[in-house]
Parts: sequence; C-alpha cells; structure tokens
Amino acid sequence: MDALQPELGESLTRVLQSGRLLLGPETEAFEAEFADFLGTGGDVVAVASGTDALQLSLVALGIGPGDEVLVPAFTAVPTAAAVCAAGATPVPVDVDPDTAALDLAAAAAAVTDRTRAVIPVHLYGRPAPLPELGLPVVEDAAQAHGALDPNTPRGVAVAYSFYPTKNLGGIGDGGAVVTEDADIAARLRRLRGHGQHEQGSYEHVDIAGNSRMSELEAAALRVGLTRLAAGNARRRMIATRYRDSAPHLRWQAAHEGHVYHQCVARVGDRDGFRTRAPFETAVHYPHALTQQPAYRGFTRAGCPEAEAWATECVSLPCFPELTDDEIETVCRALP
Repeated sequence: MDALQPELGESLTRVLQSGRLLLGPETEAFEAEFADFLGTGGDVVAVASGTDALQLSLVALGIGPGDEVLVPAFTAVPTAAAVCAAGATPVPVDVDPDTAALDLAAAAAAVTDRTRAVIPVHLYGRPAPLPELGLPVVEDAAQAHGALDPNTPRGVAVAYSFYPTKNLGGIGDGGAVVTEDADIAARLRRLRGHGQHEQGSYEHVDIAGNSRMSELEAAALRVGLTRLAAGNARRRMIATRYRDSAPHLRWQAAHEGHVYHQCVARVGDRDGFRTRAPFETAVHYPHALTQQPAYRGFTRAGCPEAEAWATECVSLPCFPELTDDEIETVCRALP
C-alpha cells in the first residue's frame, strides 16, 4: 500500500469526512472508471467480493437448486463455492494441459439436460477461450484485470475480484460484475442490497442478502486503477525475462493478453525446486476440485490434467514492485 501513498490516505480521509460509507459517489465513480478502463460499453456493478460477483451473476440468470454449472477442475475454490452459494451444483471439467483453461471438448461432453451455465476461468491472468455450448457464459476474471479484449465477444457476465493481492487490489474484499445486459445489471444492483427496488425505498422485490462494496474500498480502488496499466506492463516484462532465461521450463502457454497475476511454470520436482530456490515461491493451487474434500463429491468424470497441474504448478515472484536486481536473482536461479 505504500506505493499508493499519499493518494490513498487522501482518498480514505475524503470518504470518512463525507460520512457516506456505502453505495455513494465513490462506488459510482469507480464503476464508471473501471468501465472506461475495460473499454466496455456495458454496466459495471460493484459488489462485496469476487465470489459474490460470480454468485449474484448466476442468481441474476435465474440459476439455482436443481441446476448444474460447468467449472474447470483446476481453479481457486471460490469458482465452485459461488455455484454452491447460488444453490446450484458445480460440475468439474478437465483442463487443457498447456493453458490450464477449461477443456472445450470435455466441457461439451459434460453437458446434461440440467446444465444451465458454464464458468470459464482466466486463470493466472491468461485469457481463456469461451465455450460455445448454447449456454450462458459467466466469466471468472478474478485474476484477469485488463487481460480481456473488449472487441472480442464476452459472456453474459464477467466477474472480477479486488482481493488485496490482485493486479487491482483494494483494502479488503471487493468485486464487480461487468455485463452488457441492462436487465441483468438492474437485477444485480437489487441483489447486492437486499433486493430493494431502489436504494432507500424499503420495497424489496427480490429475496437477497447484502453484497455492497464500501465507499472506502471503492476510493482505494480508484487510486489503484490509475496504476493498473503500468503494473500490468511491468508484470509482462518480468514474465518475459523469466521465460527467456529458462525457455526449457514448462510454462503456462503464452498469450498476448496475459497480465500475469501469477507467472506459473510446471516443475516435476516441485518440492526440490522450491527448496533450492533462493527466493519465495508459491503454489496456486495444490489441489484440483476433484481432490478437495468439500468438492470432490461433485466429480462426474476423471480430470487427470487438472490434477497434474495441481501436482506441478509453481508461482514465481511477479509483481510490479520487484526490483531489477531481484528479477535477475530469479533468472539466475531458474533451472
């Protein structure tokens, strides 16, 4: 957060002095500014978290108990958790061995008469192909701020997360849904605030909970948004240096839109590599959905590629604040 000072402190002071902490001018301004950044002609609806963004998108589509939603078997758990929170059933589908994105053929084979939607995940910030299954597509772009081409057809809803570690991270949880469907946008605005027809009307036309973004979060995100393009460019430069230094590593397949929320390679001897590395690494994610105790019961078909990714993936340091010397240290240590 030091990199956002003094603007961050000034913005938070502005909110506190205003006395307006929910659904006020900061949220409205952030929604408009994020839409401008994305280049979308649709609506941005700010909500309390990325998980809520996915869940409320499904609810706005009328998806609930008895319905099934296809999800990649290799993803962060919130992708599947959002489906469950909507009352529907997540169906894990295997992923591509090179991209970690939803395997389109496997997704087509998983469709049943209960399938109501599909959630492709732009994992690690790499744009994933969208399936054409005759079903609503809700994109999980939690890690893909600025990665998606606005001139390419998008799903009915695109869900973002603003968890503090994201490329555009806030000072707490936060999320947003981007949609070009005005009716879905209107329903999302109701669903985030107890289903009220209009804010402050106390007329509730939908059964819903509370998923409001705070004005403090919105103000912080407005500051971070001014630095997002430069931060993404720095991440791409870092990833290029790594990949050029170790071209023989099994990297996640390249893509011109990749914003490298994580820079990931697959390493057979992952534990040994991490032990030897003179820098911190991470694993995103050590278990496929088919291996998660809470979710493996949803498995319909084997997902060997997802489980292989979970066994081998390693996330290397990749964030804008890395110094050139630190980047060189990583490059020299890559096998």
